[in-house]
Amino acid sequence: MTEKTFNTLDDFLGTHFIYTYDNGWEYEWYAKNDHTVDYRIHGGMVAGRWVTGQEANIVMLTAGIYKISWTEPTGTDVALDFLPNEKKIHGTIFFPKWVEEHPEITVTYQNEHIDLMEASREKYATYPKLVVPEFANITYMGDAGQNNDDVISEAPYASLPDDIRAGKYFDKNYHRINK
Repeated sequence: MTEKTFNTLDDFLGTHFIYTYDNGWEYEWYAKNDHTVDYRIHGGMVAGRWVTGQEANIVMLTAGIYKISWTEPTGTDVALDFLPNEKKIHGTIFFPKWVEEHPEITVTYQNEHIDLMEASREKYATYPKLVVPEFANITYMGDAGQNNDDVISEAPYASLPDDIRAGKYFDKNYHRINK
């Protein structure tokens, strides 16, 4: 786990995080570069979902504080505020009604099912949205470097976050040990 101090946007980009929201939902998230994020969801209503190459708006609000926002093909909107020096996040997820009612449709590797996400968004109700604003504690920060395709490269499994935190998942160059 990195213990660096975050001051600039470059300090943030390439960082891999695991965090747990106050409601118990556990997420894994990677600032892949200045416009792309990858993530896996380990707990909560869409646990098992994972995404790579999600286009996002990534900005530094002030030294060490970052805001990331995006809209998914599901119609879900996400806004995350990272305070890595304090190991805190505040996230707001805006789930369309259809995701709240049919979360199982989204529990997959989204990149291979974009057509299904878009079709579901058109088929089912999108409003009212389920708004989930939560604080989270960062339980892991790794310096993966930018554009590292090994960071989020397989479906989530039960012990994955613990394997990462225990140093059993990545080698010293931040590449997966068991491919």
